[in-house]
Amino acid sequence: MRKHIDSYSIKSDKTVVNVEIFFEDTDVVPKYNISLLNISRGTQLILKKIRDEFVSNNVLPASEEELESEDIRNRFEAEIRKLIEKYFPNVDSDTMDLLVSYLIQQNIGLGEIELLLKDSNLEEIVVNNSKEPVWVYHKKYGWLKTNIIIDSEQKIRHYATIIGRDIGKEITLLNPLMDAHLKTGDRVNATLMPISSKGNTITIRKFSDKPWSIIDLIKNNTINFSGAALLWLGIQNEFSMIISGGTGSGKTSFLNAIANFFPPNHRIISIEDTRELTLPDSLHWVPMETRLPNPEGKGGVSMLDLVVNALRQRPDKIIVGEIRRKKEAEVLFEAMHTGHSVYGTLHANNVEETYDRLTNPPIDIPKKVLSALGMIVVQNRNRRTGFRRTFQIAEIHNDGSPNLIMQHEVKNDSLKLVSFPKKVYETISLYTGMTESEINKDLEEKIKLLKWMYKKDINDVHQIGKIVAKYYLKKSLLK
Repeated sequence: MRKHIDSYSIKSDKTVVNVEIFFEDTDVVPKYNISLLNISRGTQLILKKIRDEFVSNNVLPASEEELESEDIRNRFEAEIRKLIEKYFPNVDSDTMDLLVSYLIQQNIGLGEIELLLKDSNLEEIVVNNSKEPVWVYHKKYGWLKTNIIIDSEQKIRHYATIIGRDIGKEITLLNPLMDAHLKTGDRVNATLMPISSKGNTITIRKFSDKPWSIIDLIKNNTINFSGAALLWLGIQNEFSMIISGGTGSGKTSFLNAIANFFPPNHRIISIEDTRELTLPDSLHWVPMETRLPNPEGKGGVSMLDLVVNALRQRPDKIIVGEIRRKKEAEVLFEAMHTGHSVYGTLHANNVEETYDRLTNPPIDIPKKVLSALGMIVVQNRNRRTGFRRTFQIAEIHNDGSPNLIMQHEVKNDSLKLVSFPKKVYETISLYTGMTESEINKDLEEKIKLLKWMYKKDINDVHQIGKIVAKYYLKKSLLK
């Protein structure tokens, strides 16, 4: 028996695709089925025959860059049009354009995976091998099994090769592992047999079309008004922060959201392996990306290279995609001690784990040095429900030890204050002269403004950035 869960349509070029999500009694996970709304089943069978004939008569381009050559694309379109006219002699121009669009999509690039990439509800697309269906991770429904099967290991490898060539990377039997990204910013990991023993794999983590804002996170109950205001207070007062959490917990999305609080008169340098952050366009922001060496081992630009270079660009704030190595961490903590605010992500599941990872090999930062770090924020994803939550917020004492300020209560699904942020208040008071009551009043003002944006449904990062900029301007005029 089939239980309907959801259905909607997506558009890929001129092809309209219907998505149906349902559960059958024989299933252990729901299914994600796609079907073409404006191309009949009979037409699809004929198109498959045209596709096979086209492939046998033509050598496909190795990459989308080759396809973007006007001469090559025109030749492919002309060949496809001839074949369509052969099998559909009375086709009108609109239908012809639709069929050409569909066939090019199926023959060039990533085939039916291209349709999944158009669904903004998906976070992850996974090809495990040529025998199993493609899996997807849906924002609302978690892991789903699709009705798409990549019918050969050779085709999966071909897709991985296309992705790699577009950014100058290779995946071969000698180099069977590849980290890459699509032009859209989506992150890709690929592996080849026999390293992945059941077959070749491709994992695509989709880049969000709309960057997450702090109001989005409040609406999703990821964080509450009090927690957001506390972090805003910290950012305004130059507290460096590390956002930690497990894989898929939303660390980078959270980092993007709290960047809504950056002042517009600060110079910000961001450093990432693959560009994911989108900061408000009102900010003074310079984004930078690392680069792997070419096959000859030349031209590589590391995270450490960019961190050192960033310090020569007179930054007020430095954002690092992920802290992994001792040298990077040492330079970043040195930057904190010399007056720069630093924001980065780290893989750790709670505050204690974050502290242990920072103070033990391979990062191994001396405990006393950790006092330069203002706050730690831990993100968590419940793998059973799929919900992402701000799990813990902590401050750092002078001896480098953490003090937990806020903790997520799983039973009530709420972020609660567990201890007074003594170090935060003392530091702000030391450098601004504000009393405890004045700091509390400042927090109340921030909560009031966040609630106003929430009520007005203002969730665009650029619009929020302008509102926060006006807030800072008003503050400075009142002094």
